[in-house]
Amino acid sequence: MAQVGQQTNTDLVTAAKFVTNLRALPESAFSSITRVLEFLRANPIAPESLEPFLFWDRGHYTRNLIDHTDVYDLIAVCWEVGQGSSIHNHKDQNCWMSVPIGRLTVQNYHVVHQDLASQTCELIPTDKIEMNTSNPVAVDPQNPVHSVYNEREWNERAVSVHLYSRPFDSCVVYSAEQKTCGEIKLCYTSQYGIPTRR
Repeated sequence: MAQVGQQTNTDLVTAAKFVTNLRALPESAFSSITRVLEFLRANPIAPESLEPFLFWDRGHYTRNLIDHTDVYDLIAVCWEVGQGSSIHNHKDQNCWMSVPIGRLTVQNYHVVHQDLASQTCELIPTDKIEMNTSNPVAVDPQNPVHSVYNEREWNERAVSVHLYSRPFDSCVVYSAEQKTCGEIKLCYTSQYGIPTRR
């Protein structure tokens, strides 16, 4: 997981301004992790401006689409206390994450073995990183498998903003304990502030 120092005292931008600035980036900016990571540091999102995109579910974290282009998807993920993701990858796409509200833990893994045909795998946990309002991160393209969770002991909701380039609609999930893996379809809780029907 890559980091670029600590957040400076940059003025917060609205979610709308963030999207405008993001769309102004050239497509080439998304081909490596450095430039977009610097963009996240320079454009921290004002938490209140995300409110129209935030939908909560006590049973599971929610995925809420903010913006979509051919180059990227921008998503707000809402995490109740104690919620976490499965261990997963991003289908060989770049990913950046910031946390405008609360804080989250990212646990990274090294894939020793993966065979989707037999649905078997072997993972080794590597580094663990805390994401918070001053620490956006990029997923390491060489070791992209990770999980994200909102520590119960922190006792607060969290919202992360995920930027994926290019868009994808499925991913591989893993069980480190059972040494199994498989592909799942991804869906949205809401799109552009409108709840999706399930």
